[in-house]
Amino acid sequence: METWDHDLDYIIQEMIETVKNSKDEVFHISEESRKEYERIKTELEDLKEKVAVVIEEGDQLEINSKAARRKLSVVSRNFSVYSEDKIREAYDNAHKIQSEFIVKRDKEKALRERRDDLELRLKSIEKMVERAEGLMGKISIVLNYLSEDFKHISDLLQNAQEKQAFGLQIIEAQEEERRKLSREMHDGPAQMLANILLRSEIVDRTYRKGDTESAMKEMRNVRTLIRSSLQEVRRIIYDLRPMALDDLGLVPTIKKYIATLEEQHPNIHFQYRAKEERLASQYEVALFRLIQESIQNAIKHAKAERIDVKLEIVKDYVTAVIKDNGIGFDRSQKKDKSFGLIGMNERIDMLGGELDIVTKVGEGTKIYIKIPLSS
Repeated sequence: METWDHDLDYIIQEMIETVKNSKDEVFHISEESRKEYERIKTELEDLKEKVAVVIEEGDQLEINSKAARRKLSVVSRNFSVYSEDKIREAYDNAHKIQSEFIVKRDKEKALRERRDDLELRLKSIEKMVERAEGLMGKISIVLNYLSEDFKHISDLLQNAQEKQAFGLQIIEAQEEERRKLSREMHDGPAQMLANILLRSEIVDRTYRKGDTESAMKEMRNVRTLIRSSLQEVRRIIYDLRPMALDDLGLVPTIKKYIATLEEQHPNIHFQYRAKEERLASQYEVALFRLIQESIQNAIKHAKAERIDVKLEIVKDYVTAVIKDNGIGFDRSQKKDKSFGLIGMNERIDMLGGELDIVTKVGEGTKIYIKIPLSS
């Protein structure tokens, strides 16, 4: 009975830690969205000032253009009084001012459309921040419930079988919430960004007809930004729970994950040797998260140009090796609160495995993982 009590307490503690980590992830997403909101807000305010200046300059050019046309009309009616040079000068001046006026109005139109687009994006990001904050509030309630009420749950359960079933229900509910959140974010932010991208391409084609080079350059930058945002949202969705892991297994999921990174990092190579039968769920989830974390560290922190991933599954154990040619790091100077490495160590400890990291500054990093398979 004491063993079952310990196991249930361990499951509950892991559940609490998972919820805490989820809250931290949502907070990070909220903060990044808030930073993007402030950046776009600043850009929008600057753009509004530019629009005001361009309008003022355009109005002045319109006044100057009318004055130049009146002078040209006077000169034209009295050509016998003015010399040929004066007539030509009046014509050239009127033409020059009129051309500048047209260019200025085109620039005003482009800036107005850019301003309108930023305002739409600002509203969308504001809604995203609101949803993230609402989700954080719900997670806080769940966390409080787990932290307070679950401390006494062992006293309410009568035998070991009930405790085991209850723990499994908790884990299943947790995974269901992750799948639900994944679908919600996929149908929300990802679709929104895709629609914005489509709109920018329509505007792009419109600008092409007007040969407005500066506007074209700006729209290409906008598309690049939107694609990056869309890629990041989809990465977040994938991080929550890769559905392929349940349906296809570990190796196909790793392949699919690497395929999603091709645009960001095309030089990732995956080799594997595995038996045909599936591993137990806890092994597949742990191994995928460990490999995923290692690849992300190589991309984000090590700035690696090449990443090699090798996976071997035999009867009694699984080994994985992730090697990169990045900048490496000094492990003796690594901060204690390196949450990525802490999370990897925790997963390894849960399964009684081994984690070894070989790295030097300027010489890349090699991560070796070995996990025994229990019967």
